[in-house]
Amino acid sequence: MEKVTPKTYDKYIKGLMDISQAITSDLYLEDILKLIVMVTAKVTGVEICSLWLIDESVKPLQIRLKASQSIAPSYIKDRSLNMDEGVVGFVATHKCPLIIKDVLKEPQFKEKEMAKTLGLVSMVSVPLQVRDEKVIGVLNCFTSEPHTFPDTEVNLIRTVANQAALAILNTQLMVKTKVIQEELETRKLVDKAKEILMDRRKKTGDEAYRWMQKRSMMTRKSMRSVAEAILLSDEFDRE
Repeated sequence: MEKVTPKTYDKYIKGLMDISQAITSDLYLEDILKLIVMVTAKVTGVEICSLWLIDESVKPLQIRLKASQSIAPSYIKDRSLNMDEGVVGFVATHKCPLIIKDVLKEPQFKEKEMAKTLGLVSMVSVPLQVRDEKVIGVLNCFTSEPHTFPDTEVNLIRTVANQAALAILNTQLMVKTKVIQEELETRKLVDKAKEILMDRRKKTGDEAYRWMQKRSMMTRKSMRSVAEAILLSDEFDRE
């Protein structure tokens, strides 16, 4: 890892600016995660960075490997640990960094085969933490030589990690907002289509909805597509 010098600080600032720009961008989450690990590796000079995110959609919670700039995609796929497992589980649960001088000798480190294959020795693992102290994931930095990671380096990496957490949360919020908006639009279209069926086919509201559901299953189209087809047909009939 590079020594902390004025030049190094300039690289960190540039890296933080790159991640900050991602906060207001329209990039997909996958692209944001790739950007974070690439920027972190570049500004710190470490061999490998990996990023894990907590999956709140499952119970008990799990933490999943989501991105790395040097690990094969086939290895990243479906890699997950429980919150009480591994280095990442410890860091996410205790909300504090963890420095390991030799990952092959650390019982908590679960990816020893990967470390042997890639020649990894030391690591620092820091939480992805936002202002309310909520941890959403973990950022790992690995070196191929023994390294102690002094406080100055850890603090700089934590700054990058916290900025990354903001970018990730913003992207997730944008996705949720878009999904909610699409659901509302779909509901409005379905309601309009129901009214047309109730008027033209003399069906009750429930009958009209069930007819649309059946049509959706038969044609393997979404309810939104069925509703749009009904509305379009009604427009043609009125012309």
